[in-house]
Amino acid sequence: MRDLAPRLPSSPGFWRSPLRGPWFTSVLGLVLLVGITVLFVTGLLSYAAYNPDLAPVNDKTPDKGVLGFYLFAWPTDPPWLYRLTQGVHVTLGLVLIPVLLAKLWSVVPRLFTLPPARSVAHALERISLLLLVGGALFEFVTGVLNIQLDYLFPGSFYPLHFYGAWVFFAAFAAHAALKTPIALRNLRAMREGRDDLVSPRPAAPTVSRRGALWFVGGGSLLMFATNAGRGFDGPLRATAVLSPHGGPEPGSGPNGFQINKTAAHVGIDPAETRDDTWRLVVTGRSGTVRLGRAELLAMEQHSVALPIACVEGWSTSDQWWRGVRLRDLAARVGHEDDPPDVFVESLQRRGAFRSGALRANQVADPRSLLALYVNGEPLSADHGHPARIIVPAAPGVLNTKWVARMTFGDLG
Repeated sequence: MRDLAPRLPSSPGFWRSPLRGPWFTSVLGLVLLVGITVLFVTGLLSYAAYNPDLAPVNDKTPDKGVLGFYLFAWPTDPPWLYRLTQGVHVTLGLVLIPVLLAKLWSVVPRLFTLPPARSVAHALERISLLLLVGGALFEFVTGVLNIQLDYLFPGSFYPLHFYGAWVFFAAFAAHAALKTPIALRNLRAMREGRDDLVSPRPAAPTVSRRGALWFVGGGSLLMFATNAGRGFDGPLRATAVLSPHGGPEPGSGPNGFQINKTAAHVGIDPAETRDDTWRLVVTGRSGTVRLGRAELLAMEQHSVALPIACVEGWSTSDQWWRGVRLRDLAARVGHEDDPPDVFVESLQRRGAFRSGALRANQVADPRSLLALYVNGEPLSADHGHPARIIVPAAPGVLNTKWVARMTFGDLG
């Protein structure tokens, strides 16, 4: 009888690539073991940087329960901390996409294995595999959409990505505990044994397994080269062609550095920001004061060099900011020796983080400013004129722009 090629994905002979096998899969798996662990840790650090236990406005996952056990007061040193951790998180996530796709391709025959469950233990393993694959795709897809500022998913990115990460990493940790010893043995053996990934009727090879790994590595290198530049200013930023902040600088001059949202986009009325109409309302232990731009300029001015870094992974180099220290504003309303937390409200009418909270250690840092100038000139409208917050190591959204009100007091 003529030997017919299997036509169903559940048939072992359906998958004919000679590349599939335990050695190839093990190499990819170990790369992902290290990479995804770093992604998870830097993701937790990013979430902690928001200080979500400080105030409800900072907490985008109020029902996190025990999943918030790791949260701590985010430090202000080194001032480039968030720029580093979030830059690593986003860039590494993009670099791992070719590895993840190659790994899924290498094990796809197992997704169609019949019967779907041979025992209770096997059924649990298949369920964990479903959570692993589904979780990986969900986390990477939502992460890429967030980087591109394309919020196509239902609901807020923050809770979706946060809870999805815990589900995915739980399945990933269980899978790693079971498979890592096997993967290490496969690498030491350096040869393919009997395995359900090895095709019983392989097609003729067109590339070696090592050649395929070089191809995957080249894809990761390409992702790095076309995205990493978003964390720098100047010519390097233009190399980040796949990132929304990878193009030319927005204008030129002292205010010619990156932004996420323009004043027009969030509904800032220029009439409210004129020197003759805008007033900063500051409330604290001794009461409330209203300060115009002239009163703020009459206070002692300080200059600091700090970057801005956002959750999407882009950042700027140090910009020179000049303005009034937050702790001096706290002292103005009765907190001379013990600057407390502060709740900051913006003129912004639309979008998330119209207000935000900063911890006492952030307020007390002498580099934390209510900035009035940047790089020697007044803030532009898109950079927060007439005044904005700038705090070392804080995520960009907590460096509130178009500040209207500041309330000092214990928020935690």
